[in-house]
Amino acid sequence: MGGNMLPTRMEAERLLEEAEKYNPGPWGNHSRVAAHCAEKIALGCEGMNPEKAYILGLLHDIGRKFGVSYLKHVSDGYSYMMSLGYDEVARVCLTHSFNNMRVDEYVGKVDTSDEEYELIQTELGKLSADDYDRLIQLCDALAGSKGVMNIEERMNDVKSRHGNYPQAKWDSNMRLKAYFEEKASKDIYDLVEKDSYTLD
Repeated sequence: MGGNMLPTRMEAERLLEEAEKYNPGPWGNHSRVAAHCAEKIALGCEGMNPEKAYILGLLHDIGRKFGVSYLKHVSDGYSYMMSLGYDEVARVCLTHSFNNMRVDEYVGKVDTSDEEYELIQTELGKLSADDYDRLIQLCDALAGSKGVMNIEERMNDVKSRHGNYPQAKWDSNMRLKAYFEEKASKDIYDLVEKDSYTLD
């Protein structure tokens, strides 16, 4: 791992624990479940680094450290990780909410300043999704705060909280699931130990 692009696993866990002190909530365990899923799926996929996957999964929502927010957690997470030099994490802070890499498909309130919105749009526009971006998007859709959820259940849960869930995003989550199942030649729910993995 060249330079400072990724924190160690221990450092990532410390960053999450510290962030939860500022803004406690189910998002912390959601992040741990996402990290578990990411590591297990990456283990099953040739050429993917499970350690990197775990760290990215753990920190994808780190922008929530700065309070209860919606779209703002994306720009907060991005800016916070860039300030620490962790550009690979900053990237998934940005990409995890946009399966089709477009800011207008965000599910939830737009509570950013104009500058923050501009930042997301500009930085997102420079990227095309790689397998780690796709992996964290999928794991975000699998991770409840108590354990691994059925992807449709999780999307319905988000829908009930936000009042809607765009069909395009629903479809792209199902495509991501199929994509990684093909890569790993295994059912996603088996890979992530859906029925046996829970957070106490």
